[in-house]
Amino acid sequence: MHRRWTGTIDWMSPQQPTRPPHAVSPTRPTVRPDVVIEEETKVVPEPLWRLILLDDNDHSYDYVIEMLGAIFGYGVEKAFALARIVDTQGRVTLMTAERTACEAKQSQIHAYGADPRIAASKGSMSAIVEPIDALEAP
Repeated sequence: MHRRWTGTIDWMSPQQPTRPPHAVSPTRPTVRPDVVIEEETKVVPEPLWRLILLDDNDHSYDYVIEMLGAIFGYGVEKAFALARIVDTQGRVTLMTAERTACEAKQSQIHAYGADPRIAASKGSMSAIVEPIDALEAP
């Protein structure tokens, strides 16, 4: 006697153990989700830069404090502390960020204008943007 596949399992066949049709066959294939192996990607952060305000004799403490408050939102105490540093050390770091952010603030400093309190003041203070060496990052 030849049997042909009809798309159903003959549960009462002598070759198979007798079990009810609702029982799960032990040889039933296991369905597993596909395993996706993602390549490890390295995120390389942009290098950091610093914006440095340079000292000169053409701008008063009041000017520096007002400018830092207007551009950076610094309070009087912080702005005075930065003005003191630039006056005594010749330069002060105002911010550390990506290059474009530093350059945007540099442009604002250069556009701030002359100090009306000092007749010799002909323009804004100077600021430079420098890269930070990876070994000295903050």
